[in-house]
Amino acid sequence: MVKQLKLRLRSHVLDHNERGWAVWREEIAERSLPADRVAIVICDMWDQHWSRGAVERVGEMVPRMEAVLAAARAKGVHIIHAPSETMEFYTDHSARQRILALPPVEPPPNRELPDPPSPIDDRDGGSDTGEPEMSQVWTRQHAGLTIDPERDVISDNGREVYSYLRHHAIEQVLIMGVHTNMCILRRSFAIKQMVKWGQEIALVRDLTDTMYNPASAPYVSHDEGTQLVIGYIERFWCPSVSSGEIS
Repeated sequence: MVKQLKLRLRSHVLDHNERGWAVWREEIAERSLPADRVAIVICDMWDQHWSRGAVERVGEMVPRMEAVLAAARAKGVHIIHAPSETMEFYTDHSARQRILALPPVEPPPNRELPDPPSPIDDRDGGSDTGEPEMSQVWTRQHAGLTIDPERDVISDNGREVYSYLRHHAIEQVLIMGVHTNMCILRRSFAIKQMVKWGQEIALVRDLTDTMYNPASAPYVSHDEGTQLVIGYIERFWCPSVSSGEIS
């Protein structure tokens, strides 16, 4: 018997108050669908990062994320591991070979959509722990996240991921990982591109983090910066869900 997932999709819509002024209003949409029509994308949960703060926050997320993925996998949810720029490490992994073996499916033309500016300034790289320069130090996905060799797939390519979604008739994608203001939005397999291709996607809002330095505008705490980006996504790109609904 196929198990169902019941999701509470949170977004914000532009409305008007009793005085006729434009306001943002939270909206919740309930959705129930078979678990095997849902895929989770794990974005850039790397083994290392040039920012110590980013490494520490990823490490804090890993145990909860691993538990959520195990529960989702047991229900029949598809798991797509997307640690960008590390595909060489996974060349011979069965999960990498599985997605490469699929015939490609051409995605539709991109929809033309507005792209409002981010609510936070991350031009300094977004580290809050004082590293002087950025560098690529990651080599693989965090070892604390299990890759099931029999069921999961590995890809950092949006077209490969899109082909996988179509071959498995995926109706809803959920994306978790880092960083919300950067890779979660901008990667070829991530929110902006999936929305442009017409794929339903939602951010798992309690299993993500931003690259944001409180010394930059709007001069709020790191956690507040993360919440601002989540709100931006809910307003302009896609809904969010809580991991408690998929575990």
